[in-house]
Amino acid sequence: MARTGLVAGGSGLVGGELLRELLGGPSWGRVTALVRRKLPLEDGKLEQLEVDFDRLPASLAADDVFCCLGTTIKTAGSQEAFARVDKEYPLAMARSARAGGARQFLIVTAHGAGASSRIFYNRVKGQVEDALRELGFPSLHIFRPSMLLGERAERRAGERFGIAAMTAVGPLLPRSVRPIQARTVARAMIAAALRDETGVHIHESDRIAEDGA
Repeated sequence: MARTGLVAGGSGLVGGELLRELLGGPSWGRVTALVRRKLPLEDGKLEQLEVDFDRLPASLAADDVFCCLGTTIKTAGSQEAFARVDKEYPLAMARSARAGGARQFLIVTAHGAGASSRIFYNRVKGQVEDALRELGFPSLHIFRPSMLLGERAERRAGERFGIAAMTAVGPLLPRSVRPIQARTVARAMIAAALRDETGVHIHESDRIAEDGA
């Protein structure tokens, strides 16, 4: 029987690649995307469910749950708003999916994530990781990519310069911090889901690059 998937963050860099990979492969027979607004994407296997992430349904049914939600403090407008998107929304989604019987939860956090980090961004990412461990998913996969590469809908000049510089020096950096393509992260998530492993699994950027190649 084909699997069912649930995706949040499908309008983002990794989430968009993930949706395309899920829909293009044979392993998932139905994919539900949680969206604020409909995506310009049509596929017979895709259901787009428009939701308010502050008021998610109590139960969301799927075999495999993929969370690619994320923003920046600048875009969110404050640390509080950032934490709502990057911590509270993923946790709300996870609770609803767990209530619906999901066995596997896969989430993208960040390189350097840790609840005791002095960096606010990494601290929030670590807090959501710790909270997810307490929800009792038989399988939990945490992906910590370094700088993501790919075609973003919007990109400022400074960001373009930073990515170009990191790409140029990437081969000289340790593999754990080299920039990584969003498509590679998406493919690594799919590979992990298909292994059906139990337990908690941390995927650092070097491992992601291997699994998503």
